[in-house]
Amino acid sequence: MIEFNGKIIEMKRFPSPNPNVALKEITYFSNGLSVKGMLAEPINEQVHDGFLYLRGGIKSVGKVRPARIAQFAQEGFIVFAPYYRGNQGGEGNEDFAGEDREDAYSAYLLLKSLPQVKHIHIFGFSRGGVMALLTGIEFPDASSLVTWGGVSDMSLTYYERKDLRRMMKRVIGGTPEKFPDRYQERTPLFELERLAAPVLIIHGANDQNVSVEHAYRLERRLRSLDKPVECWYFDHFTHYFPPAINRKVVEDLTKWMKMQNK
Repeated sequence: MIEFNGKIIEMKRFPSPNPNVALKEITYFSNGLSVKGMLAEPINEQVHDGFLYLRGGIKSVGKVRPARIAQFAQEGFIVFAPYYRGNQGGEGNEDFAGEDREDAYSAYLLLKSLPQVKHIHIFGFSRGGVMALLTGIEFPDASSLVTWGGVSDMSLTYYERKDLRRMMKRVIGGTPEKFPDRYQERTPLFELERLAAPVLIIHGANDQNVSVEHAYRLERRLRSLDKPVECWYFDHFTHYFPPAINRKVVEDLTKWMKMQNK
């Protein structure tokens, strides 16, 4: 079934909050499962860069928001945001950067198959940071990679987030002490040698959801490997930036992405 990964099964128009952006809900193949996601395109029908938007959270927490992906499409990108398996009518079960990483890989292939897409950039927010790094490792032809408030170390998430431990034990199968290999498999820090895309790290120093230590560990590892990395740390912000700052960072990061095109 792998040869069908990224193939579109169904496409439905979706009401757009932005008059300059058309939205569609897509059903596509990912390792034999039919999963869903949202496509946002500028309505000018020109060739644009592709933007793979990898959301955070799990299940209904952190699900894809149409207004958010339309915001990135407004900056001149064709954006695709997978919902991940088991969500909003998709088959399978989300497993927190385990096999559901295939949904991100297949989404990358879907963007690559669109004739109006030129370069492809990868973006991950929160738990999507791990998904973005894993996808960047899998696809060395990606033009750039941005992780915003992103997880980089799954064991660190387990120790920091007491409120997530029960879910992580259920989904991953146990604790980092009992199953270190399962947490390591979900931690891209150990595979960054294979990453080719330049990386931009964005993080609020007061982030209580994903501590800035995730960003520091990622930065240190990338620099030790002489990989291209840029860091934007914001001293006074948490996991969520004030709306005006958020809009400015979106503008700045999309400009940075376009500058990285190979």
